[in-house]
Amino acid sequence: MDRGLNMVNEATSRRNREGASSTGRPGLLTLINSYFVRHAQTLFYSLGQLLRAPFSMLMTAAVIGIALALPAGMHQLLQNAQLLSGKLDDATQISLFLKKAVTEQQARELTHKLGNMPEIGRVRLITREQALEEFKQNAGFGDALRALDENPLPHVIVINPALQHTDAAAGRKLLERLQGMIQVDAAQLDVEWIKRLYAILEIIKRGVWILAALLGMAVLLVVGNTIRLAIQNRRDEIVVIKLIGGTDAFIRRPFLYTGFWYGLFGALIAFTLVNIALYLLSDPVRQLGELYHNPVSLTRMNLETSAYLLGAGILLGLGGSWLAVGRHLRDIEPR
Repeated sequence: MDRGLNMVNEATSRRNREGASSTGRPGLLTLINSYFVRHAQTLFYSLGQLLRAPFSMLMTAAVIGIALALPAGMHQLLQNAQLLSGKLDDATQISLFLKKAVTEQQARELTHKLGNMPEIGRVRLITREQALEEFKQNAGFGDALRALDENPLPHVIVINPALQHTDAAAGRKLLERLQGMIQVDAAQLDVEWIKRLYAILEIIKRGVWILAALLGMAVLLVVGNTIRLAIQNRRDEIVVIKLIGGTDAFIRRPFLYTGFWYGLFGALIAFTLVNIALYLLSDPVRQLGELYHNPVSLTRMNLETSAYLLGAGILLGLGGSWLAVGRHLRDIEPR
């Protein structure tokens, strides 16, 4: 009952101010100050109404938070995957398999020569003896390889291009140049699997956007249905306010701010859930990186991503409440 009285009193004072303005026009600063004061009062009034039923408010905000956390979490994981793929792209390698006639001394001289080229960042020689030993240890055919009369493996030079030559086009150009060397029997550019990884990440990115759109519509429906129930519960108050001259904009305002609070609380819950999930995943991901001798750590949501999440939650909350109020407020008229 006190809610209705507060709204009636505010509507009455507003009508009195409008009547007074016909005799004496207030200054621009007074109008601006009055506008922001009324909105601030309605903002905290709507928050107070929500806090009167904290469990119901928390349940609705939690549903919104889970809906927002799913695409936000997948987006953050996708960003981590893109950062990891960028590191892998920087580690693009060119393997030069030398001819069997090339001696170890000639291979070392060629390695030194390649190391002085500006297109090459790092170069490493794997002699045929080292290659055979690694093959014995990793392949599990040590006894069979010992039965061979001679080492069938060639010398291999592993090249990491300089940073400005790590893209696919520059890598192929460097590969063609190295293939023309007389000592080289075959050359291989290890970027095909990275290109496949980029294609997979692009598909996942599209999927995240589609999921975000669908769950965004779900948030609009959740907020809209919640505001619709609030309008039905306060139907008598709305009728009284319209009888004393309250406008639709005046009646709509507290419901819009209610949607604002639902969206804000839902976004904060989503932010918390995503960071908890990243924290729980950080240790297994770090252990997986250690197995591949490549330290990996998950990045948390930065300030920009957090701002986008909060903004999306608030906009969806306002949008859902606007749709609900615009649809149902027209149906409530004094008889």
